[in-house]
Amino acid sequence: MITALLILAGLLLAALLAALLRALCLKSKTASYKAPPADRRAEEYAEKLSRMVRFDTVSVPETDQRDKFLPFHDLLKELFPLVFSRLQKTEIDGNLLFYWKGKSASRPLVLMSHQDVVPAGGEWKHAPFSGDIAEGKVWGRGASDTKCSVMGFFQAAEELLSEGYTPPVDVYLSSSCTEEWAGDGCPKLVSFLEKQGVRPFLVCDEGGGIITDPIGGIRGNFAMVGVFEKGKADVKFTARGQGGHASAPGKNTPVARVAAFVNHMEKHSPFVKKMEPPVRAMFENLAPYAPFYMKLLFSNMWLFKPLLVRVLPMISAQAGAMLKTTIAFTRLKGSDAYNVLPEEAWVGANMRFIPHEGMEKSLDKVRKISRGYGLEMEAYHASDVSRSVDIHGEGFKIVESVIGRTFPGVPVCPYVMTGATDARNYERIAENVVRFAPVIYGPEQMKGMHGVNENIEYNCLPGCVDFYKNLIGAME
Repeated sequence: MITALLILAGLLLAALLAALLRALCLKSKTASYKAPPADRRAEEYAEKLSRMVRFDTVSVPETDQRDKFLPFHDLLKELFPLVFSRLQKTEIDGNLLFYWKGKSASRPLVLMSHQDVVPAGGEWKHAPFSGDIAEGKVWGRGASDTKCSVMGFFQAAEELLSEGYTPPVDVYLSSSCTEEWAGDGCPKLVSFLEKQGVRPFLVCDEGGGIITDPIGGIRGNFAMVGVFEKGKADVKFTARGQGGHASAPGKNTPVARVAAFVNHMEKHSPFVKKMEPPVRAMFENLAPYAPFYMKLLFSNMWLFKPLLVRVLPMISAQAGAMLKTTIAFTRLKGSDAYNVLPEEAWVGANMRFIPHEGMEKSLDKVRKISRGYGLEMEAYHASDVSRSVDIHGEGFKIVESVIGRTFPGVPVCPYVMTGATDARNYERIAENVVRFAPVIYGPEQMKGMHGVNENIEYNCLPGCVDFYKNLIGAME
């Protein structure tokens, strides 16, 4: 017994020494890229983005808003006249698609981002639709999510068209007006292309970006390229009872059962944590830029992956969401009066599915648990996990190369989109679908998306335009 323990201790020590040696031998790197100071070009782009932000394009779910977005298209036509006069335009219920004929139709490229924005409540430093240009930033709803990238690829096409440029492959500029509520705008554009027999080789949407300090302890700007999206569903759990006067409450009332269920899910998650290959690749790519203790962990996944899977959710909710299906309780309804026991109480939740459990398995797990509390479960707007881009394939490598050429010194890391974009709709016709907006999102910009004081530092806008121009040219 003692001999076995000694052998085990020796093996563990050898593994730790090997991991330590590997970390010591891994050359430290610095993420050196910073956007250059704003020049006249950046100011010109800031003014165009400002005008786009000033136009209120808040989209309302399940509502035909074509008449609201057509005037916004008039503004785009004014800002990008060559795009509107020389490219073939298709407009479907306010959603836009432009076709730019290239030298070859064999490997089309789609550049996309959405026109619509979320509502803007709360107290803002600059009014949400002011489009103010101040402090080196463009302020307002949509500045970073994502009229900046819409401006970027329209401006890229505008400049190339002014030079008489013909792209090496067919290029499509795609922009829906229903992305923020997962509406049918982008699916309509995809169906249109499908009927034309168009099968894009590469689609580049928003979702990722150049993120400043992506993980605590790792400093600098990193190009985080989303390679797949988690699935999602809105789920309602309903408890029913007899109701009555609150002066004589019984046991297991609807509210009590709903509360017990929520408490159980918060304390005892049924979902399995697992590190998908793109997440592992992300941490391994970040390792050379990390402090030594993180480098030791990230560069030795063969040893420390089980530990990271356990501790990451405790350290970072964002990192934890990349490892498992999540459920977030967001809505609650009981009685309309304090002294009335409700006949019905319900709680609403948003679920995000990870590939190793998926939509059906995740929903089944929650359904079984909710039945134990006497709840009925209904799922709405459900969609499964998207297909992953091959991080070793040609499509990802093209994007990686263009990022390196456009933003020297920016490390590229694949990662998992925990949110949702229009990009998933293109997967049924496209070979490679990546999520990357070529602008810099610092902590302030990340906080402002869907929050108050949304803004973008406009010195990064020339890089955004250049990325799209370089990507078009790289499709030789």
